[in-house]
Amino acid sequence: MYYNYGPGPMGAHNWGIGVLMGVFFLIFIAIVALIVIRLLNHHDVSYRGTSIEGSADPLNIVKQRYAKGEIKKEEYQQLLKDLK
Repeated sequence: MYYNYGPGPMGAHNWGIGVLMGVFFLIFIAIVALIVIRLLNHHDVSYRGTSIEGSADPLNIVKQRYAKGEIKKEEYQQLLKDLK
């Protein structure tokens, strides 16, 4: 009978390749997770400060609405007086 315990295709030393492939797979998963997290954080950052409930300054919101043409000059001046 022949038992192959040495190096070779079925030898005991080939387990290192499997471990190495596992490490590369974990690194790949970590990179994908970091990319997804970064994209989600970037998405959240682009919408911060646009709602009154958030940390947005009401004066800036009024100025932006006036600049976009959403409110007229009289309403803009009245809102500025009310907020100050």
